[in-house]
Amino acid sequence: MKSLKGIVLLLAANILIMVTLSITVPIVINVILPMFGIDVRGSVDLTSLVWAMVFGFGGAFISLAFSKQMARAMLDCYQITNPRTQAEQLVYGSVREIAARLNIDMPEVWVYESPDPNAFATGPSKNNSMVAVSTGLLRNLNEQEVKAVLAHEMGHVFNGDMFATTVLAGLMNTFVYFIAMWVRRFFAERDQAALGFGLSLVLQIVVSILASILISWFSRHREYGADAFSAKVYGKDSMISALRAIDRWVTQTQFEPAPQDALATMKISGRTGGVMSLFATHPPIEDRIAALQRLRA
Repeated sequence: MKSLKGIVLLLAANILIMVTLSITVPIVINVILPMFGIDVRGSVDLTSLVWAMVFGFGGAFISLAFSKQMARAMLDCYQITNPRTQAEQLVYGSVREIAARLNIDMPEVWVYESPDPNAFATGPSKNNSMVAVSTGLLRNLNEQEVKAVLAHEMGHVFNGDMFATTVLAGLMNTFVYFIAMWVRRFFAERDQAALGFGLSLVLQIVVSILASILISWFSRHREYGADAFSAKVYGKDSMISALRAIDRWVTQTQFEPAPQDALATMKISGRTGGVMSLFATHPPIEDRIAALQRLRA
């Protein structure tokens, strides 16, 4: 009920933003700007805003709808439907146990080949999702740590994090498309289409970068929530131990995820330093451990 309430509030907030824009944009264009000698009437209309929403939210939700298929296509993985080994039984049994406690449909359970200890969850809804763990996770973490990681991923599923991130991405995409369309139309009507096209591309890149910073911040925020969920299920010590084991492996091997890893935002662990930390999808592990330690038993 709490996660459903959060999704409803997020949708309501985005609807209010779009309604506010539909009211304020005409006032700014038709009243405020002309007062300062700036006349862009006829250059901006609500049709552009509607099309920007169609492209922005449409692309985001199509990606969400096919997120499981795209994840499987990018990985060397296999599905666990009938566990045959102790490791498979641990993964499948833990996910089944948590799903039953949460009263949600059993997610698909997959194992993918990768040396780094990692895991991720994706899917369009909490009743249509998948949880995948790497072979490196099963090799480098003990049983209780693996269960804690699985609870973390199930926290993402139950909290509706994939859906919430998609809504935010759709909103950011809408702004990017709207600005680009407005600039192109503005200059095209002044017989400067080439200039408008070039400027719109530059603005699209700049605004996309700023939007990525906001989306990355939200991604980092949701990791704390999933950690807290795992702590509630199996205790915070198990999640802290799992994070330390992952950090220890990364430190010892000096392993850095490939920058082109399209699934990085979904996984439990990720590292980025310096200025690029603004685009990090995960908080530093030491910050996550500190947050867990502050939780009450």
